[in-house]
Amino acid sequence: MHTPLNLRHLQAALAVQQQGSISRAKETVHLSQSAITQGISKLEKDLGFRLFDRSYEGLNSTKEGEIYLRRVAQSFNYLRQIDKFLPPTKHAKNTPIYRSLTSTQIRALMHVVEQRSYTRAARRLQLAQPSVYRAVQDVEAVFGYKFFNKSPSGLEPSWSVKEIARHIALFFAELSQAFDEVNEHKGQMAGRLRIGSLPLARTRTVPRAVVKITRDFPDVQVSIIDGPYEEQLHALLHGRLDLIVGALREPAPSPDIVQKILFEDVLHVVMRPGHPLGKRRKLSALELQNLDWVAPRQDTPAREAFTELFRSNGLAPPEHVIECSSLVATRGILMESDRAALLSARQVEVDLDSGLLSINPHHLRGTTRNIGITLRKGWEPTRVQQRFMDRLKEES
Repeated sequence: MHTPLNLRHLQAALAVQQQGSISRAKETVHLSQSAITQGISKLEKDLGFRLFDRSYEGLNSTKEGEIYLRRVAQSFNYLRQIDKFLPPTKHAKNTPIYRSLTSTQIRALMHVVEQRSYTRAARRLQLAQPSVYRAVQDVEAVFGYKFFNKSPSGLEPSWSVKEIARHIALFFAELSQAFDEVNEHKGQMAGRLRIGSLPLARTRTVPRAVVKITRDFPDVQVSIIDGPYEEQLHALLHGRLDLIVGALREPAPSPDIVQKILFEDVLHVVMRPGHPLGKRRKLSALELQNLDWVAPRQDTPAREAFTELFRSNGLAPPEHVIECSSLVATRGILMESDRAALLSARQVEVDLDSGLLSINPHHLRGTTRNIGITLRKGWEPTRVQQRFMDRLKEES
């Protein structure tokens, strides 16, 4: 089921909840009493549950309506923020700009920004390309400026329209949360759980927590997404991920995220069994520098720890390294050579137990990293999502 996307109907339902009657609400949303009645009826039909109980005294929210409309009210907070991107001449308007837009228009704009193409956006929306183009043109007319420049690679959105599209995406994400939360109230624990998993977390912490959550709620829809941190952060800030699990960044790369520590993790020198330095209990900084290394990718906490390991001893970090972000490839290189890698014992737990890799006993100072959960600021989890975070803590 697709969440109803008619903005006027959603606003009307909120107004009725706040005012307690359709007659009082019509002054707020500037719709006739019959239009409000029909709009709410359509919402209830699409949702599959009643938002209001009708009586001679007026309308009162049902329990499902109370849950749903609380989330709807939060979702409109995202649309109100797009006023920050109005031209200076329009800042004085008393009415939020989203009230001049339709759901079709904002959906079209969001997808054109994401796809950098009217044609690809139309294909994603299953609409005719001229319809998508016209919808975006209408939004530009409301805002009073052009959103895109043309380039050989496609449309280039301005920074402002990227932020507008992000807030629109968060609006729709919150509406989806609203529907999932109502279903949870009805005992249907079949919501979505979209997890961004960084290298350490994807080998042990996340898989074990996912197995537990699917036992708790067999119908939950789980997606585990890997990839570079930057891509996962972008998806999180656009509502396409619920949380990211892995090494935390210091300082936080965005003011719109919250980072919660699960545990501290220490890195070790990992080698193949039988490596000439494999059982040495003491390695000098110079010996470490002279090793052939498989190093983590640049701009990651693990690479920062790798670099600091040498700089803290007054040595330049090794330059002739194989840079690798794939644990599978790193493991293969270590098994077939005398190279070493700086890894967490948790990452290679299975390989250590099976004798495919070994850890040098030398203790490395200053290689501790914080592993945890990254969330959007202000994000409110459903019961399923909260239970998953509780399971993550159990595995930490």
